[in-house]
Amino acid sequence: MIAFDLGTLVLVACIAFLVAGALAPLETLGWWAGWYGDGVDAADVEHEAATATRVPVAVPPHEHYVVFLSGIHSAASETHSAREAHALEELRSALPEAAVLEVFPYSVTNRALTGERYFSAFWRWLLRAKLSRRRAVKLAGFLINIRNVWQVGVSADRRYGPYYNRGSAQLVVGHLVRRGYPLGGGAPVMLIGYSGGGQVAVGAAPFVKELTGGDVTVVSLGGVLAADPGLLETDRVFHLYGRRDGVQRLGAFFFPGRWPILSYSPWNEARRRGTLRSVLIGPSDHTGAGGYLDANTRAPDGRTYLQITIDVLSAIARGANDELPVATTP
Repeated sequence: MIAFDLGTLVLVACIAFLVAGALAPLETLGWWAGWYGDGVDAADVEHEAATATRVPVAVPPHEHYVVFLSGIHSAASETHSAREAHALEELRSALPEAAVLEVFPYSVTNRALTGERYFSAFWRWLLRAKLSRRRAVKLAGFLINIRNVWQVGVSADRRYGPYYNRGSAQLVVGHLVRRGYPLGGGAPVMLIGYSGGGQVAVGAAPFVKELTGGDVTVVSLGGVLAADPGLLETDRVFHLYGRRDGVQRLGAFFFPGRWPILSYSPWNEARRRGTLRSVLIGPSDHTGAGGYLDANTRAPDGRTYLQITIDVLSAIARGANDELPVATTP
């Protein structure tokens, strides 16, 4: 009886996973069709971007802008991860001249899972379960991860990706404008995509560049990246990874465009151009204790894994690429 029950649960979970995948593009297509309104006033953002070069531009209040796109565990625009929140505080301290802001990268309608949605109560319950210390209940929170993984898949999909990535770019630009970003002023933007956020950042980068008129750098922090066409339209991409991070290797396995045999894929072409660099930044794992944002575990040089990550991100933001570790191939 127990075996039957477990088998039934596994079957239901598999069916739910496939159904979630089939439904994943609907929010993006609905947004594009105008079912959810314009989200972040997309038309106004694009109009302002188109006319910004025809008016005098004030001195930017910040030298550059850094946008953090969180990992698949995220359920809202403000992270609920204590490690991420601490990492953003450290990054702001390391880059006092920059504006550092967060964007929820798994909804083109700019609606947090716990916000104004039909099933928001369900997602809030899952988030509480995810943050719970009770191991058995905490497993339910992984449904958030599964839902967001499919959104990463939509971003990487050649059919739906252009819509999803343009919507994500408009979200990013909307946040930038609200933080005083002068469209058309050329202020540089750095998109940091953590885990699944790395793929969204790469996909959105060309549209962010189009809307802002500024220099755009993408930093994938353990990102699960496809061979996205955005790799060829972004000024520079840094794929940072740790030696123990097996999650980021999934991109190289599941996306054929990352395979060396497909030499003319966007991934391999960007490598040849030198605009894409893969950089081993230490012994860190993907997440949790021993992960990129761990402020307790120390590397052989005495720095914590978090400090290594902050040092590398700060160097990239300042353009000090000579301070980066030697680039390698993951």
